[in-house]
Amino acid sequence: MPQAAAAADISALRVLLVADLLARTAELGGLQVLTALQFSGPAASHAGLDGHADALGIHPPVTRTSSHDTPARLGGPIDVHLVSQAASLDPGRDELSVCIGAAHLDGAESRPDAAAEDLLAGPGHDPRSVRLALMSFPSDQPADLTEDGLASARGTLAHWRRRVAGWAESPSRPVPASIMERARAAFADLDTVSALALLRGVSLDAGVPAGAKFETFVYADRILGLDLARDIGQPVDRAQTGPRVASGPS
Repeated sequence: MPQAAAAADISALRVLLVADLLARTAELGGLQVLTALQFSGPAASHAGLDGHADALGIHPPVTRTSSHDTPARLGGPIDVHLVSQAASLDPGRDELSVCIGAAHLDGAESRPDAAAEDLLAGPGHDPRSVRLALMSFPSDQPADLTEDGLASARGTLAHWRRRVAGWAESPSRPVPASIMERARAAFADLDTVSALALLRGVSLDAGVPAGAKFETFVYADRILGLDLARDIGQPVDRAQTGPRVASGPS
């Protein structure tokens, strides 16, 4: 259950993102997941949060509440409670509580209420690249988003989508056991930093067949939620899918 703090749009969005990653991981393991969003402030202060979350590909919670009746609404006890550093923890909770590092957009100090809009709007801003940028930080540590970091995330996402589209034209191959083991270990710990590093390595590894790279990225994307297969079927720039891409963004 994610808990969002009032007046901390990006931090609240990051809590929802980590909850989404946790739910996707559990569902991929065959578990049924129910999520609830509990506000620590007036619901009106989170009016735009749903739209921002949807833009990032975050699955909506089954219920929203500002009270402590969440277990009744979910039909049972809460197993995991996610809370932003910007919110206060209830010391009486019996469930596992996980504190998510606050997120900050560089240059937004003077306009904190507009930070999420600044982050998701504007020319060339792909909301999924914001998702990638946020996942590039350990979830228990602060995420300081800079223009350079966001630009790098946009470039990486576009590059990976081109690569996946190119690999899709090769015969499918199974994900190598060693890669699958590392991917599962990273996702079991919600370690998106290691998962992304693994994808970078696979992308540049000449020893991994193109078909296996495709299956690796598609598997990882079921949790990462970056829409990596979006460009399949679109014209592929061969200059971006051949061996020379090792010098480009990864």
